[in-house]
Amino acid sequence: MLRVVVIDGMGGGIGSQVISQLRGVLDPAAQLEILALGTNSAATTNMVRAGASKGATGENAICYCVREADIIIGPLGIIIPNGMLGEITPAMATAIVASPATKFLLPINQPHVVLVGINESPLTTLLRDLVKRVQQELAGR
Repeated sequence: MLRVVVIDGMGGGIGSQVISQLRGVLDPAAQLEILALGTNSAATTNMVRAGASKGATGENAICYCVREADIIIGPLGIIIPNGMLGEITPAMATAIVASPATKFLLPINQPHVVLVGINESPLTTLLRDLVKRVQQELAGR
């Protein structure tokens, strides 16, 4: 079974949209688990409501679960220590980067990081492109 991990913080709005859109295009019979990992319980709850198979919350859950992930999805801030207004601990960022999973990161700007060469696109466009690329990745497995 393939494990897709979606990581988000705050209220889980981006993660919820990712999960909802993935569920809308992926084959329900596919051997696929979408795991919602929130930096807080609100984010996790909202991602589970959006269609995640299961959810877990906090630093330990994130550090533990990314080791077994095939794909990790989230905003850029998940790989930056103290990213997402401090919700991503250095241990979380390290575990995510160290995971052997393929990472699909949305280029959502962080206050202290400037992405040069990336065109600013509306979130709807980014999400559409993300879902298409994840579909391609899953089709290749």
